[in-house]
Amino acid sequence: MTKRKPNEPRDLESLRKRIDELDQKIVELLNERARVVVDVGRAKLNDGTPIYAPDREQRVLERVAELNTGPLPRKTLQAIYRELMSGSFALEKPLRVGYLGPQGTFSHMAAQRKFGSSVEYQDLADIRAVFHEVIRGHCDLGLVPIENSLGGGVIDTMDCFIDADVSVCAEVVVEIHHNLLANCPPEQVKVIASKPEVFAQCRDWLSSSFNDAQLLPVASTSKAAEMAAAETGLAAIGSDLAAELYGLKIVFANIEDNPNNQTRFCVISRTPAGRTGNDKTTLIFTTAHRSGALAEVLNLFARHGINLTNIDTRPSKRRNWEYYFFVDAEGHRDDEDFAAALAEVREHCGELHVLGSYPKSTEAV
Repeated sequence: MTKRKPNEPRDLESLRKRIDELDQKIVELLNERARVVVDVGRAKLNDGTPIYAPDREQRVLERVAELNTGPLPRKTLQAIYRELMSGSFALEKPLRVGYLGPQGTFSHMAAQRKFGSSVEYQDLADIRAVFHEVIRGHCDLGLVPIENSLGGGVIDTMDCFIDADVSVCAEVVVEIHHNLLANCPPEQVKVIASKPEVFAQCRDWLSSSFNDAQLLPVASTSKAAEMAAAETGLAAIGSDLAAELYGLKIVFANIEDNPNNQTRFCVISRTPAGRTGNDKTTLIFTTAHRSGALAEVLNLFARHGINLTNIDTRPSKRRNWEYYFFVDAEGHRDDEDFAAALAEVREHCGELHVLGSYPKSTEAV
């Protein structure tokens, strides 16, 4: 019998047989897990516990990362488990998630990466509609953009938080990559459609690669993709999800000028999230009308060791020159130090509303 050389691959047939055996065990274990999930769903329905528990989701993903010894990357395993949890939601009680539409937007992409393919999605006309559908109970959860690493706070979302009675129960950070989408060769592209903000984020690439093309501003990257699918010579700048949905080819990928472009999304719900030990709290407040009131508020947070990671402002629209301050802080509102800080801060505020305490996102999805 001829001996196998040291660098020669093992018999593929036996390796594939081993993979088949492992797949059988994996499927059996996944369905065994799913049967337990069904029992969990019944227990939740009996005592009124919400189906989506962001604190539990975070603990599962962290445990998966701790158990991983390789060679699969942590991010790969966590993506698998996100999809597994998506299927679990469907077994317990179908979830409906509202997002800023139409299909193929970055909000749609963020929702899919967060909640997987087994939940029901509702694309809505604007951000205010996402808030309204959650408040009315038509959607279990809503996903709205709150901040872009290049463009700053999302005004429409901040304005909705001022009036809406919802809780932020989770956050999602998504890397934003722009792609040139078309069904024709690059040399045939005469018109490029997208949102004005997207053109600004791809300005250098466009000026060097498509200086002669007409830039056509439209309402959304999805609308641009729809137009590109219908018209030869017209390309769109959009997401890879838009390319998939509208049957377009990615002619050039990752054409954004800044590769570190990220958008943070908030998941809104009528139910708050529990503590995980690695949380973030978002709140809004107005200060009393006296000199140094804002400084007093900020000093109180500092005195209690609360790290404020973001501060933004919006006009109150109720009184001229009155502003709401939007603040993100590390910690949970039920933490002892945080609760003590809030109690003192209230004395220096005209209004103070905790929008939610929720698991802190540790990396982009």
